[in-house]
Amino acid sequence: MRVLKCTSCDLLLQEIPVQRGFSARCPTCDSRVIKNSSLSRSGEVAIAFAALALFFPAQLFPLLSINLVGVPLSTTVTSGAITLMDSFPFVGLLVIFCTAFAPLLFLVSILGANLALSFHHAKSLFVATYCLKVIKHWVMIDVFLVSLAVAGFKVIEIAEISVGPALLSFVMLQVLVAFLLSRISPKRYWDAYSINNEALQDFEMNKPSNHVGNRTFKTETLIRCQHCGLTQESNHQHCFRCSAKLESRVFQSVQKTWASLLAAVIFIFPANFYPISILLSNGKRFEDTIFSGVAGLIKQGMYGIAIIIFTASIIVPVAKIVGLLYILICIHLKVTIGRRQRMKMYRFVKWIGKWSMMDLCVIAIMVSLIDRGNLLDFTPGPGAIAFGLVVVLTMISAESLDSRLIWDKHEQR
Repeated sequence: MRVLKCTSCDLLLQEIPVQRGFSARCPTCDSRVIKNSSLSRSGEVAIAFAALALFFPAQLFPLLSINLVGVPLSTTVTSGAITLMDSFPFVGLLVIFCTAFAPLLFLVSILGANLALSFHHAKSLFVATYCLKVIKHWVMIDVFLVSLAVAGFKVIEIAEISVGPALLSFVMLQVLVAFLLSRISPKRYWDAYSINNEALQDFEMNKPSNHVGNRTFKTETLIRCQHCGLTQESNHQHCFRCSAKLESRVFQSVQKTWASLLAAVIFIFPANFYPISILLSNGKRFEDTIFSGVAGLIKQGMYGIAIIIFTASIIVPVAKIVGLLYILICIHLKVTIGRRQRMKMYRFVKWIGKWSMMDLCVIAIMVSLIDRGNLLDFTPGPGAIAFGLVVVLTMISAESLDSRLIWDKHEQR
């Protein structure tokens, strides 16, 4: 019987056959350790090509159009971000990266991984799967769609809004990308790569499979590759299958997590107390922080939009920071009670991380829609830069943390 280690808690398990479309979970941390996807390789390639076909019209044509003071204006996915590049390059680049570059690289990497499998080229497969592993958390088409709705509600009182030709393509693109995101994993590709490789087949057939319940055997003799998922003997420096460097724990995971998290704590104060947006109307300047912006929406009766902005811009960043701080403190104090709950908290922090980008996406959309020179203009404030840094740093912090440390008891960190 083949053995494998849980990627989240390092528990040694016996691999079991799983029916197509079903998955198996770790009994300790409830992480999914085996998934037999119902999506075939040919179906995956077809969906990726369909998404690419939708990607370019969704990016190039207008999503929304408005009639502002008799002047027609429209916005594409990147038009506002490109406008921001002149005065706020960091904010502009961040929006472009998350809404255009990351989705494109994700789709290209899927096609690249399948092409590498067809030619049985390990190095190309490693590059493609590494890109998938890193980029998937930065694909934010869904965040931009919600931001588009929020921006539409904010300008509906001052302008006539009409749906652009690219909106349907963008919605369909999100559906296809979400479908692929839920089914893609580097391990799936590398398992397919092993099927036609006799050396890998022999290696997996002959690797240790006894004493599964022996914890000493688990920690000292077997290690799981964090890239391709192959469980193998720990006396190797590099993975036998994908050649990635083998590490029992991610190098300096706690230090990197603390560094990025403390930086986020520093920037969250200017992000909330400096203006995040500035509206120029008839020569008057109206500055809004996140709090005053939410208060303004409540005064206008837009309670739903106010709740969305308050949740995404205030509750989510604070919850991410507090959650990660709690997990890190428990790791340092070697707290063993409530580890399963902390694991759920960690997964939740990783999942909600990208939704803080909503405010910056709304700003990018508003910049492209509200532009009448001195009569009416919209621009970000200095708080937008700090807020963008908080979003990036908290996401990096969550990705840097090795979740297996939550389950360690006596290992030296």
